[in-house]
Amino acid sequence: MDSTLDKVVKTDAEWRAQLSPMAYKVTRKHGTERAGTHEDFPKDPGTYLCICCGAPLFDQDDKFESGTGWPSFTRPADPEMVGETEDRSFFMRRTEVHCNRCDAHLGHVFPDGPAPTGLRYCINGAALRFEPDA
Repeated sequence: MDSTLDKVVKTDAEWRAQLSPMAYKVTRKHGTERAGTHEDFPKDPGTYLCICCGAPLFDQDDKFESGTGWPSFTRPADPEMVGETEDRSFFMRRTEVHCNRCDAHLGHVFPDGPAPTGLRYCINGAALRFEPDA
């Protein structure tokens, strides 16, 4: 197995100690940050990593302005790193996306994005950490 896919498992107390309160709420408790509250996303080339385990999730080249107030991407950097599950919370039926390495909740994917995929990965900024290209 690729080392980036080695599962990261921690106790709830370990996640709480590692993460900010908002990152913990979003990634470990399936929360959502308010739209427009996470504005520290640079425009430089780079990769967005999972805030919990550092797995590479999305490339800057696939980021677009969706007008929703959350970072949006047309596709994952590596499809094996981002998993999907059905989310039926709040009387809706949506597709949740999570980090396959540590099971962190990231956000949701919708079929209303731009080309080339037609998908919009609507991701909580608190679930991501940006790493600029070297």
